Amino acid sequence: MADTETTASATETTGPQGKPNYIWGTGRRKTSVARVRVAAGSGKITINGRELNDYFTSERDRKALFGPFEVTGTAGKMDLIANCTGGGSVGQAGAVILGLARALSKSDKTMELALRKANYLTRDPRMKERKKYGQRGARRKFQFSKR
Repeated sequence: MADTETTASATETTGPQGKPNYIWGTGRRKTSVARVRVAAGSGKITINGRELNDYFTSERDRKALFGPFEVTGTAGKMDLIANCTGGGSVGQAGAVILGLARALSKSDKTMELALRKANYLTRDPRMKERKKYGQRGARRKFQFSKR
């Protein structure tokens, strides 16, 4: 009887050929896009093939990444693998956080309310304003000379 219980739990976390069942979530922030995979595991975090501390050098970005895990109580129970493109480090961190929150809410629907209340499922709509013609930038005008 103990054999069937361990096999049942093993099949829930692993798919065919013993590979883990990943749950996907996509996050975007500014011009950054992060494709995040979450699976049951030991809490290992890999971003673009590098460890968390190697990829995000800012302490603020590293701490913010654990927010969705803390809200849902899954810290140390889930492995995270993310592929980030575009933008800078802050935008990529925001994209990973949104992708992680979406993946966690997809994995367990009961987590969605807690993530939404903590504002992790809301996409930040702020983008860079475009440059306008006849101006130096988005709002800055060329220098005016009266004489």
